[in-house]
Amino acid sequence: MHRVKVRVVEDALDANNTIARANRADFDRHGVTVVNLMSAPGSGKTTLLERALSHWHDGPRVGVLEGDVAGSLDADRLAHHHVPVVQLNTDNGFGGECHLDANMVRSAMDALPLDEIDMLIIENVGNLVCPAEFRVGEDARIMVSSVAEGADKPLKYPLMFRACELVVINKIDLIEHVDFDMDTFLYHLDAVHPGVTSLPVSARTGEGVDAVRSWLAALPDRVRAVA
Repeated sequence: MHRVKVRVVEDALDANNTIARANRADFDRHGVTVVNLMSAPGSGKTTLLERALSHWHDGPRVGVLEGDVAGSLDADRLAHHHVPVVQLNTDNGFGGECHLDANMVRSAMDALPLDEIDMLIIENVGNLVCPAEFRVGEDARIMVSSVAEGADKPLKYPLMFRACELVVINKIDLIEHVDFDMDTFLYHLDAVHPGVTSLPVSARTGEGVDAVRSWLAALPDRVRAVA
């Protein structure tokens, strides 16, 4: 019985990866660089995007695919920054999926203005487990972890931190109010993903957001360089 369960999981991931490759081919055909933005609920992904997009002048033309279980609160917030936003809800009547998968992203393809953007940022459903297992056709992944979550998260959820190209340590304006040690967090992060880029940020105050914006703006050239 255990082997049957493992086979089912492997089949599901194989099927997802096949669709993810098809998504990636479509994105590449339109010249769109894709970022998968992942985190736990409440880490500040949407606020970070708002901050980054509010002073987005000379960078790539950006669109957002907003993933949530239900509602459009985050998509509504981002739409105020005059970027195309498509809402993708995972609610299926039984509580909703805890992540976006490749097929869900594919279902939103027709709504995405791929000919009008250079970069698509997919804001995944807040979860520290499943999003790391399901590729959606992205070129890069960003993990956002807030200081309020504690310094042990890389050790407790290693796949999430191992699967990304950038770790944003958000809400650093709260460090003096929470039990968080930056050196400990970075030590644990290096243990699970040696050498990964990390950026300390406060999306609320704007500290460090320029570095995130610069990382995103340079991503299409980095992707082309390794293609």
